[in-house]
Amino acid sequence: MIQLGLTGYPVRHSLSPKIHAAALKACGLDGDYSLFPIAPDDKQELEELLSRVRSGRLTGLNVTIPHKQNVIEFMDDLTPAARAIGAVNIVYLRGNRLVGDNTDAPGFLSDLNKFIGHQKLGMGKSALVLGAGGSARAVVYALMDDGWKVTIAARRIEQAGELVLQFGKVDAVELNFQTLQSSIVPLIVNTTPVGMAPNMDQSPWPENLPFPNASVYDLIYHPSETKLVRNARAQGLKATTGLGMLVEQAALGFELWTGCQLPVDIFRKAVE
Repeated sequence: MIQLGLTGYPVRHSLSPKIHAAALKACGLDGDYSLFPIAPDDKQELEELLSRVRSGRLTGLNVTIPHKQNVIEFMDDLTPAARAIGAVNIVYLRGNRLVGDNTDAPGFLSDLNKFIGHQKLGMGKSALVLGAGGSARAVVYALMDDGWKVTIAARRIEQAGELVLQFGKVDAVELNFQTLQSSIVPLIVNTTPVGMAPNMDQSPWPENLPFPNASVYDLIYHPSETKLVRNARAQGLKATTGLGMLVEQAALGFELWTGCQLPVDIFRKAVE
């Protein structure tokens, strides 16, 4: 029986159990997908959970905020993508070695290209990324690999500075009214948890600051329309949540765990 799961904190809002239940059914596989909430500073419980993957009691594990970097010290191997990004969102066993991988980057880029489509970017491929955590690392990696010029805006400028040191040709600014006011980019990506349920009345973008003429991509997918997305759409901008990214990375991860490749539509229909 295939045992899959997700760890992070909080995880009760996750759509992953529904997504992977549909995938298991479509592949004719017997299994389930469980949630494993672990507090941010509980290293012992995190290590114990990962030992269940190492022993084969769990087939695979997804990792979300705040553990995408916390799990790295417990891995035997990191894939090139996970190593370059400095964050892990999927764990599995290869032989007797625990592998940390990252499907966030290709999942994000695949959905971003569908979101933008053939839209012409009048200011070129320039993006403002809000936040500098594990999710931001995957987004910055994906954008740079696709030829985008990236500026990272974080409330803690030293955290953004860490990404500058890691990735090189990116700019870092403090996430505040003044810097956002002067930002003129065709793409804004929110990687912060601001606006995630239950704090749905919050937005990382200041309330009284108009957006530039940009497309807005919010990695948050719960609620189905975040305040950031709602405000951007009210201003006539093209905006989306991260549901598409969730679906894309889930399909990639499911194939790594099971060897079963499914059309992305099966994952999407499970949550729409």
